[in-house]
Amino acid sequence: MNTIPINDPVLIERFSSMHPDGMTIFLLGNGAMRGAFFHGTRFVNQMRAQHQLGLLETMVLGQACLCGALLIPTMKGHERAIFRYDTKGPAAGFSVEANSEGYVRGFLLQDPIPVDEPPENWDLSPYFGEGFVTVTRFPEGRTEPVIGSVEIVHRNIAKDLTEYFLRSEQIRTAINTGIQFDQEGRVIGAGALFLQVMPGASLDLVEAAEHAFASAPSLGQWFAEGGDREDIIYGLFRNCEPSAVLDREIRFYCPCSRERFEQHLQNLNRKELIDMAENGPDPIETVCHNCGSVYSYPLAEIREWLKDSDPS
Repeated sequence: MNTIPINDPVLIERFSSMHPDGMTIFLLGNGAMRGAFFHGTRFVNQMRAQHQLGLLETMVLGQACLCGALLIPTMKGHERAIFRYDTKGPAAGFSVEANSEGYVRGFLLQDPIPVDEPPENWDLSPYFGEGFVTVTRFPEGRTEPVIGSVEIVHRNIAKDLTEYFLRSEQIRTAINTGIQFDQEGRVIGAGALFLQVMPGASLDLVEAAEHAFASAPSLGQWFAEGGDREDIIYGLFRNCEPSAVLDREIRFYCPCSRERFEQHLQNLNRKELIDMAENGPDPIETVCHNCGSVYSYPLAEIREWLKDSDPS
């Protein structure tokens, strides 16, 4: 992956005084509920820089990738999952992939999102229509993926993923995401909160946790104003016996590389490579749809491939 640096001096200054990104996995009620709290301000900024997204596109894919990151605590062993949203609305949807190592990548199915006027608020429901939420899991040691799909009900990414967990995996779940922009359209805060009810949880605990969850501040604003993860976990859920058990680094990252795309190009049939070398633009560029990285190949380099593979 060609990482695009975030070189906005305003953001760099903000980052220097802000708590670092990261995810804290925690338990409530001695393990009767599990949760995760993710600070993803730099994460969303990296995603935006990689794909060179506008405001609306950043909000859609940013919320999707924050939700994708929240799938990581639900994984076992070496596992990965794809969270996909397919809708008939203008936004069309997205595909986000996360793995148990802490990496997330994703892309919009429609970029830019066609709109006649700038959005008046950050209610994304007008940009989504009928469709499906699909989560495809690739568990370690299994040859076939496990696929679950439910209809889009809420036209809200976090709520529809919550609906998926309830209807497809029969797990009561709550998800909240937030992204804060400044007046210049910079992402200055981003975060996501996740709770799941485990078997045997008492009704009193679940009700207390639900009340606390519903009282959470805007997560994007929370991090933009310098909040940290522990204050939410031990403050908001103070009546639920909270216990942080693990901190994790989560990155917007893609394993693509120039070498991988070169291999794909070289695997084209010889006639296509000859036509590319004779008639293609110089250089040939390939774009990774998962992360937006661009890789360039001068025509002289492609001609060398042809010489090396000349059967005569």
